[in-house]
Amino acid sequence: MDVHTRLMKKNYETVPQWWFQSILVLSVALSIYACEGFDKQLQLPWWGLLLACAMAFLFTLPIGVIKATTNMSPGLNVITEFVIGYMLPGKPLANVTFKTYGTISMAQAVVFLSDFKLGHYMKVPPKSMFIVQLVGTIVASTVYFGTAWWLLVSVKNICNTALLPEGSPWTCPNDDVFYNASIIWGVVGPLRMFTNHGIYPEMNWFFVIGFLAPVPVWLLSRKYPEKKWIKFIHMPMILGGPLGMPSAKAVHYLSWGAVGIFFNYYVFRWFKQWWARHTYILSAALDAGVAFMAVLLYFTLQSHDINGAEWWGLSTSDHCPLAKCPLASGIEVKGCPMH
Repeated sequence: MDVHTRLMKKNYETVPQWWFQSILVLSVALSIYACEGFDKQLQLPWWGLLLACAMAFLFTLPIGVIKATTNMSPGLNVITEFVIGYMLPGKPLANVTFKTYGTISMAQAVVFLSDFKLGHYMKVPPKSMFIVQLVGTIVASTVYFGTAWWLLVSVKNICNTALLPEGSPWTCPNDDVFYNASIIWGVVGPLRMFTNHGIYPEMNWFFVIGFLAPVPVWLLSRKYPEKKWIKFIHMPMILGGPLGMPSAKAVHYLSWGAVGIFFNYYVFRWFKQWWARHTYILSAALDAGVAFMAVLLYFTLQSHDINGAEWWGLSTSDHCPLAKCPLASGIEVKGCPMH
């Protein structure tokens, strides 16, 4: 019951629980219909769907706590693929369907809570936030589905980098990752990789390592309470940092690091009043700016077949021929020194 909650309860009505419950029942019913209907093409039975929903429900609270304290939310994609890969081996569509319902449901719940938290600080009426979220979800999902369908039927050889013209933007890195995951976890399956039947059984020890990793830091913080820096060693952040790869690249991590260090170290240390007043809003503004910029770039550049500015970081011309030179001696290659 901090000052924000007291002000919200004094001025606005809370969202009735039956609003959430009605959407939950409707969503689960439609999901079961999607899995059991259409000649069961998704390969996932109804009990698999309910298990995926249960996993999302179970992990929303602990991952929400991590998100609230670190602004990072570990995904459930690997654990969901792992579980259903054991239960339904050889079914790639069942694997990605289970992964989607288990992972994306939890991720969307955390995003929903994050947006509610922003509205909570901005003193937006909770019912208005709920309605806007609901309408936004319906509009965004409909537009996304329609756009994806239009691209699939209108762009020839979409996602096929071998057949697309050079410089084409339709390389679909996220879809490649999703497809590869369906083959690795669905067709091959964890039974053939992470047990005695495969070659990676030792990888299972990392479940234990991840579970125990925070314990030494916690023990050190209890033993040396005067050393304040120990509490900043956050194992979920350290282990979850590389989760964006793929499809994120080094330039993304450098951008995130530069912005994070500047605002959460320099600004926090020297302009703390500004940081306390504006940083949370700035974070939301940066997220919104990315979305607006994507739309702006599409209508101003991509829709006119301008797919990117030419600069040395994107150019495919050979700026560094020596990087391709063979190391073996006695091989003569044009532009390369003899070893």
